[in-house]
Amino acid sequence: MPTCMVLEDREGNLLGARIASDGQWRFPQSDSVPERFATALVEFEDHRFYYHPGVDPAGLGRAMLQNIRNGHIVSGGSTLSMQVVRMARNNPPRTLWQKLVEMVLATRLELGYSKKEILALYASHAPFGGNVVGLEAASWRYFGKSPALLSWAEAAMLAVLPNSPALIHPGRNRDALMAKRNRLLARLQEAGHIDAFTCELAMEEPLPEAPHPLPRLAPHLLDRAYLEQVATGRYSRSRVRTTLNLALQRQLTSVLEYHQQRLRGIEVHNLAALVLDVESGEVLAYVGNVIGAGEQHGEEVDVIKAPRSTGSILKPMLYALMLQEGQILPQSLVPDIPMQLSGYRPENFNKDYDGAIPARRAVIRSLNVPMVRLLQLYGLEKFHY
Repeated sequence: MPTCMVLEDREGNLLGARIASDGQWRFPQSDSVPERFATALVEFEDHRFYYHPGVDPAGLGRAMLQNIRNGHIVSGGSTLSMQVVRMARNNPPRTLWQKLVEMVLATRLELGYSKKEILALYASHAPFGGNVVGLEAASWRYFGKSPALLSWAEAAMLAVLPNSPALIHPGRNRDALMAKRNRLLARLQEAGHIDAFTCELAMEEPLPEAPHPLPRLAPHLLDRAYLEQVATGRYSRSRVRTTLNLALQRQLTSVLEYHQQRLRGIEVHNLAALVLDVESGEVLAYVGNVIGAGEQHGEEVDVIKAPRSTGSILKPMLYALMLQEGQILPQSLVPDIPMQLSGYRPENFNKDYDGAIPARRAVIRSLNVPMVRLLQLYGLEKFHY
């Protein structure tokens, strides 16, 4: 099945994700399942999970008695291993023959996979309502956090959802979902997994009101990674680990958003920045543009990738070097008048001259003539080396 492309920082923190090609929020499979969710899931779905070989005869017998007593099917008696098999077979019709097939395949599954691996398979492929598949996507969509940070109440809600995914529908079924979650919390207390105080506090937690948007901390880098994989015909790395630092990425995004708001009045709408580790060359933060500029101003354009003049890139470096060495101050006036240099006649982009301009303004406006004069002053050979 297709999965989302997930972008992570150097520590594995989520930076952003693209929805899968089939319109589902389905993250790539994770090898680990947080302890709280695993405990809640096993207690709710299959409390003998760690002891049976894939099929639980006692559970099947109990389900059969419940179905006879109610006159219709209310419980299938499927273990978690049988449910993993069922999901892998695209949920075939519920018949006695299919149940027997699932029992055989679940036993084979247990022979080839550990209990931990089977839990990971279930957590990655279980339906959680709407177009949300898998624990990781559900945790981010419903609670806006990593599965590792789920509270007991949140873990219990997600544990009961795959059994009845429609319960998550906003505005409907809230009482039924709350009751189901709280019954599981009570069972967790009875089993000794949580104490009475924790259970009471968990039952007071509200249900999520609406889906959370996934983080969009490096959307242009995410698009860049996706397009590069598509261009090479090797869309295989669904989980892309970068060298970015989450805290630094947030800080840089905040700084650019502040300046974009400040400069909007003079029609400056697009800003971009990279932060590099000068020793390793690793990219620590990548903001290709400010989200919020609006489509009319091209907020989706990755300005970092946009072609630009090599000379314009070098101008701030020359300015910084001369500041550092005390040759100029930001307010130092630089001649901006026609000049000729060994047959070369530099011109500003607007074909105009200001007469004299502060060095700081010359850099901001990327004026060619004043910067050529500063280069003369600093020395071409010195700047080159």
